[in-house]
Amino acid sequence: METIVPIKGNVTFPITLDAGVWIFDDRKVDLTTYFSRTTEAIDELEEYTKAVSRHWSREIQEGATYPPTLKTEKKYEKEKVLTGTFGVPFAPFLKNAEPHADAATVVIETDEGEHTLSLPEARDLILGFSLNGKPLKENGPVHAYYGDGSNQTEPITSVKAFRIE
Repeated sequence: METIVPIKGNVTFPITLDAGVWIFDDRKVDLTTYFSRTTEAIDELEEYTKAVSRHWSREIQEGATYPPTLKTEKKYEKEKVLTGTFGVPFAPFLKNAEPHADAATVVIETDEGEHTLSLPEARDLILGFSLNGKPLKENGPVHAYYGDGSNQTEPITSVKAFRIE
């Protein structure tokens, strides 16, 4: 089974997406919790400051050596990757393909037919690539979820390509 999905059509740069390497992508999201979360504006500088403060406090309290809790956290993250259900946002890939100014729709080509979305709707897509730690082989390589989660239980499956028109 092929894990390559092209973005083609009315774009400046046709792109090939390889769902097999997304497990290493920092943009991946946990699909079991992604659609149930509430969205709120995030101040990146404030988040960075909080993270640095937590790290600094930890070093002051526990010392600069790596305590066993860090090993436990790493083990938890590895376990999560091996058993998790993940997806990645479609927007960065669409942005890198640079749709032409006259592009208005994205057609998702599947084994069963085609699904047409407007460009703004397509920007909100989440591409699922793993289920319970395993790649989507039978009806994959990716599943397309609407950004609002309305098709969370019935995603667009067997995605073969994205065609920009």
